Amino acid sequence: MSDFKFKKSLGQNFLIDNNIKQKIIDSASIENGSIILEVGPGNGSLTKELVKLGARVISFEIDERLKDELESINADNLTLFFGDFLKVDLNAILKDYNYSKIHLIANLPYYITTPIINKVMSESSIDEMIVMVQKEVGDRFRAMPNTKEYNSLSVCLQYYFDITKVTLVSSKCFVPRPKVDSIVVKFTRKKVLIPVKDEELFFKFVRDSFKQKRKNLRNNLKGYDLEKIDYALKKLDKDLTFRAEQLSIQDFAFIFNSL
Repeated sequence: MSDFKFKKSLGQNFLIDNNIKQKIIDSASIENGSIILEVGPGNGSLTKELVKLGARVISFEIDERLKDELESINADNLTLFFGDFLKVDLNAILKDYNYSKIHLIANLPYYITTPIINKVMSESSIDEMIVMVQKEVGDRFRAMPNTKEYNSLSVCLQYYFDITKVTLVSSKCFVPRPKVDSIVVKFTRKKVLIPVKDEELFFKFVRDSFKQKRKNLRNNLKGYDLEKIDYALKKLDKDLTFRAEQLSIQDFAFIFNSL
């Protein structure tokens, strides 16, 4: 593919480091009945390794110029879809398959990383995600309280998943070479979730708490019952002068359930 013209608008950076590919493959917990979703397979570099795992691989590629390259992969367990993944009815596709677990394993286009993850989470009972993303984005996914990377997305993702680093990836591992380094992160669905009375309202409460990151809870949560919030915070040895980044997921759940 030496004459391939990469489209910056599609975030096309093809992984060329075999060592990184192997680390991604080794970190996956594929078993009988697993199904693998791959978004943005590009030239099929990772796809060729995924099909060797034996599970059904469903790959979604927006760039039809790569059709011949991807269709040349000789694997009965590979299904290809060409088009915008964000517009695909994932439920309609998955209902045609029998499976016990769903895995997202992909080198995600940087510019739509979060929308892709949100879509997969909202339209499927995803069990595991192993994704390569921009390093600063991956750091936010797994950030802990009292760090500058910690935000509402950290809380919402960590509510459902344990998130760990698989490996750092230098920009030298891609063609063309991006301006930033990457990280492979693994999301493993938690078997037991922290109980909250309404998940949708809980996530809204978390987002509102972080609405203006430098503001304290008193300012960000003016639309809520501040008296009840203050009472709950005092039980945690905190108060309304604290900022959202100082609260753990358990703290958020306790306060929300007190409202």
